[in-house]
Amino acid sequence: MQTLRRLIALILKEFLTIMKDPKSRFVVIVPPILQFLIFSYAATFDLENVRYAVFDECRSVLSRSFLAGIEGTGRFKLTGYLENVGQVKEIIDNEKARLMIHIGPRFEECLRSGRPAPIQVIADGRSPNVAMIAIGYLGTIVENFNNSLLEQGIAQGSGPGLALVERAWFNENLSSRWFMVSALGGVISTVVVMTLISLSVAREREFGTFDQLLVAPFSPVEILVGKSMPGIVFGMLDALIFSGGAVLWFHIPFRGTISALMVALLCFIITLVGIGLLVSSLSTTMQQGLLGAFLFLMPAITLSGLATPVENMPMWLQQANMFNPVRHIITALRRIFLEGADLVTVWPQIWPLLIMACITLPLATWLFRHRSV
Repeated sequence: MQTLRRLIALILKEFLTIMKDPKSRFVVIVPPILQFLIFSYAATFDLENVRYAVFDECRSVLSRSFLAGIEGTGRFKLTGYLENVGQVKEIIDNEKARLMIHIGPRFEECLRSGRPAPIQVIADGRSPNVAMIAIGYLGTIVENFNNSLLEQGIAQGSGPGLALVERAWFNENLSSRWFMVSALGGVISTVVVMTLISLSVAREREFGTFDQLLVAPFSPVEILVGKSMPGIVFGMLDALIFSGGAVLWFHIPFRGTISALMVALLCFIITLVGIGLLVSSLSTTMQQGLLGAFLFLMPAITLSGLATPVENMPMWLQQANMFNPVRHIITALRRIFLEGADLVTVWPQIWPLLIMACITLPLATWLFRHRSV
């Protein structure tokens, strides 16, 4: 009971310190709002290479010729051929391919008889910029293919030729705002938590109150828990407020479960707390703490997949990026909002966060004890 009272007193002290400090209040309130609005209204993307799968029921000379035209552009990367329609959902849901191209069994027959030969393209709407640009490339390929049919005399000038039938999953209108805003709660909470936590211990050292904290009746674990709680609370509040804003203000669909959202965000923020405490324990001044937070934030957000697809990165960077917690929360949030994922579905994004938290929190505790001696 005595330990609980001491811990509550320390947590209240940390909250009061943040709320009384104008700089801390500014960090908690102003930057998150500005970032939310700026990122929501302005987003640009680049496209290098798109994974696609093929379900070719015709397997004719003309269908292979059309597919060769896709592969020859250098814009697409073939991930494999499907054997049945049932594989389409799996390959799109698990992001093994951004596009699925379906060629019907009467493809060549329709072309040679002058009837329209539709090709269905199913795009992953969770990355709308990639889907739109890729479909645009496919439209150009279809036009070139129809022209080549005319030159070869296979089709007549008045014939319908090849027609592209487009369909997007998870984001039917291919709205880029859905893609960006659904992930902003995780990104903005990253900035808030890392800034607050990275300054927590460093602030005590710079203000000369660190020794007083050490002689107080608190264990190192209690001190770190007390300093962690404001970051966890403010991080969760920011993430939940902006998730609500995404739904109510920007009309982003929320198709998943509240439990999946809460658990994913909580595991993510606890992981950030561990990283922030590592930075703060290694820093002797607030300037060093801010620099450490900045060194983490820039690559973590840039490589997270917020704006550009992770698969466009070199393979070694993709593998190193598995240790980036921001990447996992962005994937989880998009799956929860757009795909309708539940807790089981986002577990592949949650367990890496738990592993990182189990590493960073004990290491931060050890560093705090080591540098406190």
